[in-house]
Amino acid sequence: MKRSLVVIATAVLVAGCGGGGGESAPQESGGAPQKVTLEWWHLSTADPLKTLWAKRAKEFEAQNPHVTIKATVLENEAYKAKLTTITQSGKAPDIFASWGGGVLKQQIDAGLVKDISADVADVLPNFTPASLSAYQVDGKTYGLPTDIGLVGFWYNKKHFQQAGITEPPATWSAFLDAVKKLKAAGITPIALAGKEKWPGHYYWAYLALRIAGIEGLKQAETDHDFTKPDFIAAGRQVKALADLQPFQKGFLGAAYSTPDGQAALVSNGKAAMELMGQWAPVTQADAGKGLGDDLGFFPFPAVEGGKGSIDDAFGGGGGLAVGADAPKEAVDFVKFMTQMDKHSEAVESGGVLPVLKGEESAVKDANLKEVATQLASATGYQLYLDQAYPPAVGQQVNDSVAELFAGTKTPEEVGAAITEVAKSEG
Repeated sequence: MKRSLVVIATAVLVAGCGGGGGESAPQESGGAPQKVTLEWWHLSTADPLKTLWAKRAKEFEAQNPHVTIKATVLENEAYKAKLTTITQSGKAPDIFASWGGGVLKQQIDAGLVKDISADVADVLPNFTPASLSAYQVDGKTYGLPTDIGLVGFWYNKKHFQQAGITEPPATWSAFLDAVKKLKAAGITPIALAGKEKWPGHYYWAYLALRIAGIEGLKQAETDHDFTKPDFIAAGRQVKALADLQPFQKGFLGAAYSTPDGQAALVSNGKAAMELMGQWAPVTQADAGKGLGDDLGFFPFPAVEGGKGSIDDAFGGGGGLAVGADAPKEAVDFVKFMTQMDKHSEAVESGGVLPVLKGEESAVKDANLKEVATQLASATGYQLYLDQAYPPAVGQQVNDSVAELFAGTKTPEEVGAAITEVAKSEG
């Protein structure tokens, strides 16, 4: 994911996760800081970030000779599963990747995350409000952002031309027409990683955003009711899309970043588009041949008669949170990673988008500039539903939408299932 980094830090006296060296580094008998090992799990399995993050670890170690950083790189689903296991045991990594929102709040409520407000007060003014908002709860800061972006359609310009589509569709009805034209031209319209479920939830979530508006989604956070007409209408439009059979054969068993997965299908010219976040070009290039100048981007279309705007953005980014018992060095590393000179290099590489004020000029890629421009002009910002809501609710959204695509649940049953879990969690 989607969608960023962990560090399970252990001081010398701790084996495994959850322990730390306290607020300041213990001193050895000679007065030098006691050695600290930081185990860093992150999700950047592809370059440029995989290599760049390794470089950052070496730089930090050079500046802090008593610190050793051990990195473990995990893909999205494996990371989430491992983090869930750790936090359910009542422990937390000392530095860990977070998308913020409801998942982070649940970890905070469980006492697993450090309030770093005082530690980062000097750098908070450097961040854009949109990027920082997901990591602030009740006026306190529990992490710093490393990326922000939005989900939209990444498409093959040549395929669109072959199908007679002269411009990206700006309305949902025009989008459905584009799907029909692509099919008629013998082109698979959309690649979807049905096995992983989270890519599919984007469709229902975006349609809910366009139909119910941001206020409708925020209201659902409070009343836990997803059976209202706007949410059922979103489900019906997902079904209308699924009924066109727009996805590749076997999509229900397809992964996202594997050589035969969603990203590779678009990258290798075997599907015309995918609905994905700002990291899509990097993942496509890593999983397949890459489209080069034939790759384009357009926002999720507006829904006629909906309460939402095409300028309402849906997405998220990545950030670094700190475990409650983390040593001082863990916070130091988070600040190090988000210094302007360090972070701007990641922006220039195309790996992330600006989270610091004044970084916009570092965006070089034309498509990412388009994403950054849309973010800058967004009229509202909605975090991924599987992160904005508590984990169980987000998982139910993913599961129910997958069943909607598979034809085993109706739009009404989807709304009822999500509501049942939301009320039990609320």
